[in-house]
Amino acid sequence: MSQHAADADSIELTFTVNGVVVSVTAPPQERLSNILREHLGLKGTKIGCDAGDCGACTVLLEGTPVCACMVPGGRLDGREVITIEGLAANTAVGEPLQRSFLAHGAAQCGICTPGMLVTAAALLTTTPQPSTADVEDALGGVLCRCTGYRKIVAAVQSAGDQRAPAAAPGGAVGQRQARIDGWAKLTGDDQFGDDAAPADALTLKVVRSPYHHARFEFGAVESYVRSKAGIALVLTAEDIPGDNVFGVIPTFRDQPVFAEAETRFMGEAVAAVIGEAHVMQDFDPREFPVTFTELPPLLDTEGAQTTGAETVHDTRSGNVLTEGFVERGDVEQALAQSAFVAEGEFSTGFVEHAYIEPESGYAVRRGDRLEVYGCTQAPHMDREELARIMALQPEDIRVLPSAVGGGFGSKLDLSFQPMLALAAWRLDRAVRVTYSRPESMRSTTKRHPSRIQARVGTDTEGHLTAMSFFGEFNTGAYASWGPTVANRVPVHASGPYRLKSYQARSRAVHTHSAPAGAFRGFGVPQSAIAQEVLFDELAARLGHDRLAFRIKNALVAGDQTVTGQTFNQGVGIRACLAALEAPWADALEAVAVFNADTTDQRRRGVGVASCWYGCGNTSLPNPSTIKLGLTPEGRVRLYQGAVDIGQGSNTVVAQICAQTLGLEIEHFDLISADTDSTPDAGKTSASRQTFVSGKAAMLSGTALKRAITSSAGLAASSSLRLDGDRVIVSDGHTNASIELAELPVNDDGLVFVAEETFDPPTTPLDENGQGEPYASFGYGAQVAVVEVDTKLGTVRVCSMTAAHDVGCAINPTLVEGQIEGGIAQGIGMALMESWTPGRTDNLHDYLIPTFGDVPDIDIRLIEDPDALGPYGAKGLGEHVLIPTAPAILNAIRHATGAVLRHLPATPERVLAAIRDAESVG
Repeated sequence: MSQHAADADSIELTFTVNGVVVSVTAPPQERLSNILREHLGLKGTKIGCDAGDCGACTVLLEGTPVCACMVPGGRLDGREVITIEGLAANTAVGEPLQRSFLAHGAAQCGICTPGMLVTAAALLTTTPQPSTADVEDALGGVLCRCTGYRKIVAAVQSAGDQRAPAAAPGGAVGQRQARIDGWAKLTGDDQFGDDAAPADALTLKVVRSPYHHARFEFGAVESYVRSKAGIALVLTAEDIPGDNVFGVIPTFRDQPVFAEAETRFMGEAVAAVIGEAHVMQDFDPREFPVTFTELPPLLDTEGAQTTGAETVHDTRSGNVLTEGFVERGDVEQALAQSAFVAEGEFSTGFVEHAYIEPESGYAVRRGDRLEVYGCTQAPHMDREELARIMALQPEDIRVLPSAVGGGFGSKLDLSFQPMLALAAWRLDRAVRVTYSRPESMRSTTKRHPSRIQARVGTDTEGHLTAMSFFGEFNTGAYASWGPTVANRVPVHASGPYRLKSYQARSRAVHTHSAPAGAFRGFGVPQSAIAQEVLFDELAARLGHDRLAFRIKNALVAGDQTVTGQTFNQGVGIRACLAALEAPWADALEAVAVFNADTTDQRRRGVGVASCWYGCGNTSLPNPSTIKLGLTPEGRVRLYQGAVDIGQGSNTVVAQICAQTLGLEIEHFDLISADTDSTPDAGKTSASRQTFVSGKAAMLSGTALKRAITSSAGLAASSSLRLDGDRVIVSDGHTNASIELAELPVNDDGLVFVAEETFDPPTTPLDENGQGEPYASFGYGAQVAVVEVDTKLGTVRVCSMTAAHDVGCAINPTLVEGQIEGGIAQGIGMALMESWTPGRTDNLHDYLIPTFGDVPDIDIRLIEDPDALGPYGAKGLGEHVLIPTAPAILNAIRHATGAVLRHLPATPERVLAAIRDAESVG
């Protein structure tokens, strides 16, 4: 029975769900998605937009895929609905399709997967052997932000043949191990933030500013509460028991849970209203007693820095949050002496994360402790911030991350958590919240808009001589990850190239815009555009092949980076570029043939770009701790606190442990992130989990194995084998059997235990930005082939070839998934994504790539082992997006001569650039 009380307009609806006849009393206009989830408890149908834009809630109605959020209950009587929960019952299509998705790695975060699966099942019922076009057309209405779509297409096409792959005996490094948490994503059992709240939970809604900048005053709030039956509580800044401020970097904390007297961006929270679910379902924030007085906003960094401009924060003069700086050599002298110099100004706008799962979760008070459940990338960091806000000790708060339906950086910041925690604490009842799609897009962090000026020089032979870079980043109303972007960009703006003279400055500037925070690359995708576009210009002026120009200047082991750091191994950028030589030559030849038809308004071009990316925090401690234990029953228990947001850390860390112990992964039990039971593995960001948590897992595995072999009196190099509740230790000559059930157990029920920490060695940067900011870099390069319609200005990406140095591919399937997903986001950044507050706060007006926008991707994995990484592995998640946009821009220029320096490259901008090129030519 629904938690929502039936109102006077409710009717009885009788229909069939997954073969079972059900009766529901609900208003005829209630959405099918809500009926399935709240009345029938079928939480496998996910909600991403409530507007028919994302397709996550797709179910089969009379065998036809429909968005459940767009079907009113009044149309259900006597009809048949099939949801993800009923899919496996279709043994001819459902279960084989699910197994194919598992085998191909076609589900990453898993929030879109139910919609994908039921839509694919309908296709396979009528078209058992679909073409690529068939799959893309049928599934085109379901959006995915993680996978890049190609593995989904492959999974659907081979659904009749696949079986879930078996675990790799003796350890799993290098094996295409299926996700150990993958099956729940395919059955609808994976619990995201909005799936697990108690049935009697109250609902929280947020009152937000409708203006970029405003003063506000509350009216008769107590009278409002008394006049609304079912409302239990209203919260404002006055109710915060501790500090009404939070932030991801302690020295830059500045964002209030609830604004006080003044709001600094459209969508900022001023109050929360908590009440019974059936009452809050019709909550209208416009009825809440608050009066806003609109004030003039500062919306761009140029205006924010003009003389006399208002300061967004009184303590930050000139609206400058922070600056970054790296310098070596005399850059001005070196540029003056260069044979060729290319320079330009570049800009990018706000980019929305557009994860399919909006922010959601619930909180409950248990005596003198709080439990907060929901989507997050940083549970221990959340706990520390919540403790300050709630005036509690950290150990009095438990943060339990749900499955995360995409994050990409934005779910590192607090959003709903403090409001939920305070409401549950005050009311001593469970309280839940789910942001609407517009609310999510309006109130959460974005990729930093940028304004960049750069100059790059070479000598007559094409060797890079010097580079000057200045990047200004709109960090919005609050700091969020602005300091990280400002510090990371100057280190990376050179790209993975040799430069003896270099100066890079960056600045994060406040405006009255949504806070700009972490988003896959922390500012490096923006800087790479400037550097790589100018490299093409230099290669053209030199008369050099563009790929050969990059190979000539790429770093090799033993070279110094722009911060003076030297790596004696694991510098794989030249290998990445060399891996592209054959596809580069083939693409150039094919494009020349295509363009020979001068009557065709379509022109094709080939572009190349590269990247490097430091794994982990910049010049800061970056520890991760992993715990392993052996139970009396002979199970290996992995306490894995690195939040898996779809990238696969649950599986990768387990594979590393299995390899280190020499045991099969089927013997492992995963204890996922939970601040009460798993040690702090750090935040899931900065491509750090495989490198940092993976190394901690390797160290823990080594320590656990040493404890077991020592107990058996044999050398640490001995092998282990589990046989029921015994572990057999063998050194090749002697076998020893340890009866686990006879050993004493600790408080966790373990007979052997190991817990180890890894913190990558770095050094602070000096006043010139010299030092060792990262213990490891990953490298990559990509070739894009595009087709430009010179009359319409449209751009189609025909193919991508991606070579990435991952050190060691712990799981090649997961590596490929990260590359494909990152390239898809890079395509969106390059060609279509532009967020404007108040105008593109939905997935209809804000465009992200769909199936038809992402081409086949030829992946070349390079494994140049890192000196510190587990089995030589490096991070990857951020790297893969960085080269995509500049490679596309360079391909557009090759096709048409059009130079694009302002993103996204919309048809209007492309046509304008073509006209400019024609006028110059």
